[in-house]
This record gives sequence, structure tokens and C-alpha cells, in this order.
Amino acid sequence: MPRTTKVECPGCPPIRALTFDVLGLVKVVEARSKQGGVPKVVERWGDPDASRCVLAASIDDCKSDPLLAVARKSGVVEVLSPLTGDLRVSITNSCHPDLQPEDDTIVGLHIFKKQILESSFRSCTLLTCTTKGHASMRSVEVLKSPHDSISSDSPITWNVCAAGNILFSKVDGNENYAIFGGKGVELNVWDLDACTKIWNAKSPAKNSLGIFTPTWFTSATFLSNDDHRKIVAGTNNHQVRLYDISSQRRPVMSMDFRESPIKAVTEDLDGNTIYIGTGSGDLAAFDMRTGLNIYETVSAPVESLWAHWKLLGCFVGKCSGSIRSIARHPELPVLASCGEYLVSCLVLVWVFLKQHLSNVVFDSNFNDEGAYSDYLTTSHGNVRTELASTAEDLPSNKARDEDDTLDEDMEESLPVKRKKASKEHNPSKKLKPKKRSKKLDGKDFDAL
Repeated sequence: MPRTTKVECPGCPPIRALTFDVLGLVKVVEARSKQGGVPKVVERWGDPDASRCVLAASIDDCKSDPLLAVARKSGVVEVLSPLTGDLRVSITNSCHPDLQPEDDTIVGLHIFKKQILESSFRSCTLLTCTTKGHASMRSVEVLKSPHDSISSDSPITWNVCAAGNILFSKVDGNENYAIFGGKGVELNVWDLDACTKIWNAKSPAKNSLGIFTPTWFTSATFLSNDDHRKIVAGTNNHQVRLYDISSQRRPVMSMDFRESPIKAVTEDLDGNTIYIGTGSGDLAAFDMRTGLNIYETVSAPVESLWAHWKLLGCFVGKCSGSIRSIARHPELPVLASCGEYLVSCLVLVWVFLKQHLSNVVFDSNFNDEGAYSDYLTTSHGNVRTELASTAEDLPSNKARDEDDTLDEDMEESLPVKRKKASKEHNPSKKLKPKKRSKKLDGKDFDAL
């Protein structure tokens, strides 16, 4: 029987999300107005294969011929159609032939939205970065058949670190700059047009006890899509840091958030809010706005700076295990995060997808006949969401009702069985009813 979960679900607006897991599967989750806003797995692309584990993903959801790029553990970068899952381009990332793909995996991937449209083909540009810091940027002509796709330009390669391991990369909204960082690698910003480094972070000073914290960045993002100078980064020692590359190399502000490593950091559309996910499944939002220009008053007391770092709060519910990826819908006020098994369109629904998830992205052009305003005024009550691996395995409404009845009967019967079993295995508990029976009259005792 498929895995089920019962939650208080107000329903989702019409959304379409694509998830990726360690077995190389791409699953499409949709919520339609005709289905009451309950998300379901409608498609599954690929076959389970651990060597094709998806390590990074990026989508160009333009209205005309959108593209989806995925980086696999085998060192192959594939460009797919996010609408049908058809393969458009397959590229082998071989910046250094001496290294095996397993020894230098791809950790950062971005497909540029700047494209050259022609009558017979379209061009897409891919940016990749490996664990050893080997960055590569190349343009590819995407034709109708993947066998006809050829690389239009030789790849431009460079090294973003001399030591340590790169764990992530992030491209700004204008696609002119990129951040790189990782374990033993300080944050560094590169100009993608010239492939030159324009800024490098400096480790924070030792604390009052003289203890130095080793560098270990896990994720970072630009605070605003229109300004590449402000950067927010998360660390393995559960710190959230704010940098201003036009002010100084060390963080302008830094704070601890709970006790788990920060695993994902994503910016909001307003340019002031960020969302962070931790290794224990917590998701929180921070407002980075201040009442004064902290970049011009760095010498101010620490207490005056802390007052302007506002925690908006933590979202209700948790992902299953560590949060791996956070995606903000580019239009709707919906945030999706994926843990090891769960995709959560917070705080609306939870979707169980069985495999260990690695990334989640939105298809912003998805739409159906329903209007989003309907979901703000309609409450759907208790909803049972049943999910299977493929669209064919999705049960009908009648089957879901039958499963609900069976599960409720099982839930009601389980406590009775546990109580009887406990009395049989623990004779001492039988004395309690006998002591109470002395105080009862004969009729009451017979009724018991």
C-alpha cells in the first residue's frame, strides 16, 4: 500500500515543481484547482541508478522552449525539456581528464537565461563547478535531436580555489557575477564576463577565548537579485553571515541559529528577506532590513547591530531530515523546501517522495483554470495525500476513501491490542482492577 500522510491542508495554488533525488529520478509534482489544490506526483522521468544521482539542477523557465539542466554523479550534464523530460543535450564535464568524475563531482550548476534565439536552433550557456574548484562555462546549440546538438564554443575554464573543497556556487540575478565557497574555501566573487576574481572574504577574528573557527561554508546567496554586493552565507557551525563586498572582507554581521549546520540559503523577491534551512529540518526567515546604514557604522557597538537583525520566525512543521534545497516561487507567495524524503510547500502541504531528495525547482509558467484567490478563501479541511512513484500508481478518490476507512479502523484497534498484550505479559497490573472492584456494588461489578 502506498505511503500516506494526513495533515491539515488548506490546499495549494496551481503550482508545478520538479524534484531530484540520489537515484537520478526526476519527479514532477503538480497541484491543480480541479483536485482541490492537493499536490500529486504526475510524472517520473528516468530509471533508478545510483551512478546517475542528481547533484545540482537549474531551470530556465522561459515561456518559449524552456530548458532544465541537471548535473549527475557520473560527470554528465544533461539539458532536458521541463515539460516532457526529453533529453536535448548531453555533455561530459571533462575539465581535467586525469580526475575521475567520482573524485571531482559537480557541485554547482547554472543555466543562463541569456539566450540567442534563431530560426533553427537556440543557444544555452552552462556554468559548472566541481569539488576541486574547476569552473567551466560553455555555450551549446540546442537542436531538435540530442544527437544533432553540438558545442558552439570551446569551454572557458578556470580555478576558483587553490585548496579545500567547493560545496556550492550561486549566480546573481543579472547573471554577471558568481559566488563560490566551501570547506576550507572562503567566499569569493567572480566576474563571469572577464573570469576574474573581484572579491575574497576574510576569516572572522578569534573570539574572546582565542579560538579560531575553521572556514566551512555550506551555502550562500545574493541578498537582492539587483545588487551583487550584499551576500548572505550559512556555515557548518550554524552561523548566518552578512557580507558587503563594497565595505569590507569580513562579515558585517553574524549570528548563530540553533545548533544544526545551515544547509540551504535562498533569497526572497523583496530583496530584504532570506530563508535558511538547517540539518535538523528547520526552516526560518530573516529580515535583513535595518533602521540605519550599518555598512557605514561598522564600528558601532555589537548590541546596536543585533537589534536590526530580525528573525521573522520559523515555519510550522519540519522536513524529513536535513533540508537540501529551498526554492522561492518567482510569482506566487509559495516556498518549497526538500528534505531527505519530503517536499514541503510551506506551510501548505507535505509530499512524501520515498527517495533521498537533493534539489527542487519551480516551473513558474505552469497554470490551470483555477485562480489563486480561490485558495485564499477556501479551506479544504483534512486532506489525505497519497503519493506513488509514478502517475499510473496514483490511487483514485474512491481508493483513497477506502484506504482512509481501513487506516482509521486499524488506528482504533491498535490501542486495544496493546492494552491486552500489556496485561497478559505483566500480571502485576491485574491487581488494580481487583482493588477497585471491592468498592463497587454487585451491579457495577457485573457491568464491568
